[in-house]
Amino acid sequence: MPKRPARSKLYTRTGDSGQTALFGGKRVAKDHPRVAAYGAIDELNSVLGAAASFLRQRKLVSEIETIQNELFNIGAELSSDRPVRRGKQQAGVFQLDPARVRWLEALIDEYDAKVPPLRTFILPSGATSGAMLHVARAVCRRAERELVTLSRTEKVNPDVLAYMNRLCDLLFALARYANKAARRRETSWRKDA
Repeated sequence: MPKRPARSKLYTRTGDSGQTALFGGKRVAKDHPRVAAYGAIDELNSVLGAAASFLRQRKLVSEIETIQNELFNIGAELSSDRPVRRGKQQAGVFQLDPARVRWLEALIDEYDAKVPPLRTFILPSGATSGAMLHVARAVCRRAERELVTLSRTEKVNPDVLAYMNRLCDLLFALARYANKAARRRETSWRKDA
């Protein structure tokens, strides 16, 4: 009878003092800008999973799952204390392919073409799927801000910064598309409300 693989424990007790280990072994505070950046990306990944659970379009769900995998890779890249040189793949180090930014741009163009042009600002609302994608967009903007903060003191792959910026735009386009697909009217912002 084959031997069952040992289960890893979900807890290590090594973070009880407020420190965590980066990929590579260096220990940092849990509120270190690097940890805040990949933590915000992890939160975004979770929100995207929740948003996808309300979507009915298989193609869109598949695209979100691809983005979730890429976010996991970005988190892995950010959690490494090894310097990454742009365009140089290193053993054991994840690095975002710059072509993924162009892929997001193509998706933005595709989904933006499926909704009416904007004439005014809109409120984040609509069907559950659309509203959740608006939440994901806001979390993505925060993750982007955390990356900018980190980039002031440490090297951050510029392709990751570009990817997160485009992802925010894509999530806005997807929220609008999801609301249109659900036949939910967008709510225009009224400055005199």
